[in-house]
Amino acid sequence: MARRTEWPDDGSDSSRAGKEPSSQDPGEQARAICLRLLTGMPRTRRQLADALRKKGIPDEVAEDVLSRFEDVGLIDDAAFAGAWVESRHRGRGLARRALARELRTKGVDSALIDEAVAQLDPSQEEATARALVDRKLRATRGLERDRRMRRLAGMLARKGYPEGLALRVVRQALEEEGEDVDDLEFGSF
Repeated sequence: MARRTEWPDDGSDSSRAGKEPSSQDPGEQARAICLRLLTGMPRTRRQLADALRKKGIPDEVAEDVLSRFEDVGLIDDAAFAGAWVESRHRGRGLARRALARELRTKGVDSALIDEAVAQLDPSQEEATARALVDRKLRATRGLERDRRMRRLAGMLARKGYPEGLALRVVRQALEEEGEDVDDLEFGSF
């Protein structure tokens, strides 16, 4: 259960309006900043630390506040990473590599990233790649075979799919559509 912070009644409504309290206590300011940022969406510890640094909160105060937030469960990088992987894979069709890259930019620890992307099994990843190709396939009709292959495989590459998987899925989709892909020479995309 989160500890409730009582703000002194100085006549202003700054604490009720979602703004940092007007007191000069850096601890109170840090708590208010973190709570405001966490209200909109979950954040990683590093994202919050960066925000506190930008607001001029001393590092030792920020560390204390962030540790307390972790202790009470308001900051949980493992849960953040798991939810991120689930959401971005389902919603945008991103593969493990792209998801890991996004989590790294958000400051999630490598071990937590590995755990989070491990929840995607290879068959699930391949099924998602196939669904992406099936949606894009219609838009490439009428283009020459090589161009279709490049567009479809390139789309999967941008979403982080490995080259071998991307080419296999694209070839299967084109074959099922009746394209002759046996003589395709397709290098690295």
